[in-house]
Amino acid sequence: MNTFPIPQRENVSPANQAIFDGIKKSVGFVPNLYAIFAHSENALGNYLNLQSGKSTLRAKEKEVISLVVSQLNNCEYCLSAHTAIARLNGFSDEQILQIRRAEISFDRKLDALAKLVKAIVEERGFVRDELLQNFYFEGYTEASLVETTVVVGDKVITNYLHALTKVPVDWPVAPKLDEAAAA
Repeated sequence: MNTFPIPQRENVSPANQAIFDGIKKSVGFVPNLYAIFAHSENALGNYLNLQSGKSTLRAKEKEVISLVVSQLNNCEYCLSAHTAIARLNGFSDEQILQIRRAEISFDRKLDALAKLVKAIVEERGFVRDELLQNFYFEGYTEASLVETTVVVGDKVITNYLHALTKVPVDWPVAPKLDEAAAA
């Protein structure tokens, strides 16, 4: 049961109201998890600045990172949101499942990224040299490593916030990996 209140537009600061309006204009609604940030005067704006900052990573690469981190952190909310966004970025349902498993057969470069991200999360950043070398071999750079780490941090923020607040998922719910494998 959700006991953490989801702020509505009329109950947030004028600055957050303006942000809500922008989100609604671009997404069509204010996702519950974004709304939760508005309990703070500054958190929503700060988070959106982090999330939308300039990056050399492509949208598809950011979705790979988001899906792998959210899978490992068992965040139903972020898995659902990023499954929808990954589809908009051209990934098929089967590709999304491969990404979530960090076992990508359709793109070697994305596979190197997914495997590195999985290790970053599981090993708290202390990854094996071979994973880093494969990441660089596939064309990523030191800048890519830094930006990958920023996106990992972005997802940890939302994964943990959802775990703490348990706000309802307001995206089409992503299948669990074991259910998807059985289908």
